[in-house]
Amino acid sequence: EVTRAALEVVRAAGVAIETTNYELGAARYLADGFVLDDATLEELRGYDAILLGAIGPAIGDTRIPGGVLERGLLLRMRFGLDLYINYREGGVLRHGTRHEIATQGSVNTRFGVERCVRYAFERASMLARPKLTLVHKTNVLTFAGELWSRVVREVGSEYPKVEVDYNHVDAACIYLVESPERYGIIVTDNLFGDILSDLAGAVTGGIGYAASANLNPERASASLFEPVHGAAHDIAGTGRANPLAAVSSAVLMLEHLGEDEAASKIARAVQEFNGDVATLGTVGVTNQLIERL
Repeated sequence: EVTRAALEVVRAAGVAIETTNYELGAARYLADGFVLDDATLEELRGYDAILLGAIGPAIGDTRIPGGVLERGLLLRMRFGLDLYINYREGGVLRHGTRHEIATQGSVNTRFGVERCVRYAFERASMLARPKLTLVHKTNVLTFAGELWSRVVREVGSEYPKVEVDYNHVDAACIYLVESPERYGIIVTDNLFGDILSDLAGAVTGGIGYAASANLNPERASASLFEPVHGAAHDIAGTGRANPLAAVSSAVLMLEHLGEDEAASKIARAVQEFNGDVATLGTVGVTNQLIERL
């Protein structure tokens, strides 16, 4: 529902966009057990961009094992399309016994860290006040933290105009609430980024407004754009879903596609939106954005 709204706004902004719909996610999995096969992944690789609606099983729905959709669809696209995502792996010993041991390790490669850091410095250098903050937990995750810190120092030497800072992740949670204006670009790993992006969304108006982009900056394959919020199965089909995060994700998509004028127009419409989402509903919010365009 929110993706359909986002595309309406994109077209209203004057962008002639051709779309293909893929029925992927919880409903498709429950229908026939399909998540994402090699052939579909190859098809997706050929598009200019992927605009993804929120996916996931309904809360309390035990018909879909935990992680099936997240790993089988989202992570598979991120890895298969080389969208610069960090990989977390782990294992369990003596499962189901009193002596069970679970491990979950973070794997960080120099190659993966450096290209994330370089992209972050590029984005930071475009700001009116160029600043980049590395967020990690170097006092506990000493090996991974040292790798991120060293790469930031080395790459940072190539960007002398960018102010560089470091925060432990627990301190960053406090600063985001107390003084979010201190940040320009935050670079961090997948786990901390997953937590901080939700917090940043809540601080700046609510997670219903938060957008995200999974990018392949070299454009070797389609980048993926999605709202940060999850799938709200409890209100599906009621017309109550807030489309603003999906619309903002479409703004990031248009910027990536070089449609800067349309992206700026839509971003302004979102920023100036002052209606009551609960009263307007999905269609009402969409229509108000289109009127502003």
